Amino acid sequence: MCGIAGWIDYAGVGPDAEIIAERMNGAQYHRGPDGGGTWLSRFAVLAHRRLAVIDVQNGAQPMAFPGTPDSEARLVLTYNGELYNYRELRKELEARGHRFRTAGDTEVVLTAWAEWGPKAVERFNGIFAFAVWDAEDRALWLVRDHLGVKPLHYHRDGGRLVFGSEAKAVLAHPEVETAVDEDGLRQLALPLLKFPGANPYAGVAEVLPGHLLRFSADGVRTVRYWDIREHVVRQEPEEAPEAAAERLRELLQDTVARQTIADVPLCTFLSGGLDSSVVTAIANRLPRGRAVNSFSVDFTDAAGSADSRSALDRLHAREAAEHIGSEHANIVLDSALLADGGVRDGAVAARDLPNGFGDLDTSLLLLCREIRRHATVALSGEAADEILGGYLWFHEPRAVQARTFPWIADSPAHGYLHQRVLATLDPGLVRRLRLEEYLHDTYSSALAGLDFDPGIAPEERRHREIIHLAVTYFLPMLLDRNDRLSMSSGLEVRVPFCDHRVVEHVVALSSGTHNAGGREKGVLRDAASDLLPAGVLERKKSPYPTTPDPDYSRNLGKNLSEVLSDPPDGLADIFKAEMLDPERITDSARSHGLVSNFEGEVILNFASWMRQYRPRIAVH
Repeated sequence: MCGIAGWIDYAGVGPDAEIIAERMNGAQYHRGPDGGGTWLSRFAVLAHRRLAVIDVQNGAQPMAFPGTPDSEARLVLTYNGELYNYRELRKELEARGHRFRTAGDTEVVLTAWAEWGPKAVERFNGIFAFAVWDAEDRALWLVRDHLGVKPLHYHRDGGRLVFGSEAKAVLAHPEVETAVDEDGLRQLALPLLKFPGANPYAGVAEVLPGHLLRFSADGVRTVRYWDIREHVVRQEPEEAPEAAAERLRELLQDTVARQTIADVPLCTFLSGGLDSSVVTAIANRLPRGRAVNSFSVDFTDAAGSADSRSALDRLHAREAAEHIGSEHANIVLDSALLADGGVRDGAVAARDLPNGFGDLDTSLLLLCREIRRHATVALSGEAADEILGGYLWFHEPRAVQARTFPWIADSPAHGYLHQRVLATLDPGLVRRLRLEEYLHDTYSSALAGLDFDPGIAPEERRHREIIHLAVTYFLPMLLDRNDRLSMSSGLEVRVPFCDHRVVEHVVALSSGTHNAGGREKGVLRDAASDLLPAGVLERKKSPYPTTPDPDYSRNLGKNLSEVLSDPPDGLADIFKAEMLDPERITDSARSHGLVSNFEGEVILNFASWMRQYRPRIAVH
């Protein structure tokens, strides 16, 4: 994985282009500590930071086609991602007369574009975000993978377009202001939703998953090359659960095999839950010559306990690892470090935003830092719950029946997190932002274009609607979180359940097949029936653990007292006055489940963001 950045300016990139490019590149150094480069022409600047994973010695970027002096380059590429079918595509391109100078996937992406143009992306299997400058057409193409696993931001101002993997790279350009308008505040007030194509920073957008964006002197044009809706609404003859499970197993085996290709150390996340255990078990059965390394997370206060959520995860992770045969390590995080202000600042900076989930974020940040000492690539079970209906809000009646996004419904299915965020905000701000109206309109737009067969049963239609909502508005939030917090340490996380072939197969299955045997994700349990011990195979969904240490709450209270004794400008414009009372906020938040201390975490995140980014917040 890597970081990409650059800009196109049809008035000319200017005399300071190289200095600006280095500044943008430097903002993303963490994404590519193994090397960097820039390419400049009269109208275009492309920059790259490299994390070497395949063909470590070669593959420097930006890369030109053909491989001739820059002045003769027809195409120039800066690329972030992994193309899992690059070997097959390389053979096909060689049969068409192309010759390769490197052994990695970057040159395959570039050569495929030279051969097939934008249609090349329809042949790609992988996770990617890249920019191609076409010197002949004087046009820039920005491309993002099917599910949006890899990020890609941009800012357009007339004849200039600035782009970068992360918002911080775009904001590093001197012509882009760090500002948040009312639309941005709405997004920040609704952190449990990732709005497709939007970003809270004013003027900053994101290339939509499954889309290409073309920028030229004529303006911007977008092209969709993949659409989840086509598969969610597809109603084919009912497939036997056994056949569906067999096909899922075949796809996962192929996907994991492709995603374990790397020239650097590789491992898996192993929480002891179903999804990560399936990925680890399949990876360990591959003919790699040694057992796969797996890692789980634990906390100091839970290390000797047998009844906390993290302790139960530890026991199940150990049970899974022993059955699978992986080389397993349980990483124990110190609760004092989790509450450290510097660690929080690191998590906020990694995400560029105050949206976060307290020690769920800081623990993932620290976990990735520790894993990076042992591996450069990790496989995760992320996305299985979204495509297979594994969350409680797929099943809890109040959440399912709500005329809104189920995970923010007024139900216990997601810990009332949405309601808890709103309860911290200044009521006048909530009214000015018209949040309820905004949510209603967003929800209606999210379901638009789902063209179901009129004869579909209401329960089946609703299940598929929720699958679509989860994949397009909830999963992107988690993918964004995982990418930022892992890449802040230069750790590449691959997600087999996001392979578009797996997604296409699974989301088209009926709810009955998803819940085969009366179990959530029953089809996956059947697909993995010979891979895992019974205790893990039949385990109910368990959320990512939070620290049970009461010292964490006490340290959080101390941090709040320090921050609120000298709050950053603008904090009081966002939160209720009583929410800025450290004693009240800490006492009221301590007893909640799912994410403890959540109200205090939200305020601390905003304070950290305001201090670090100093955004201009414009609310009329």
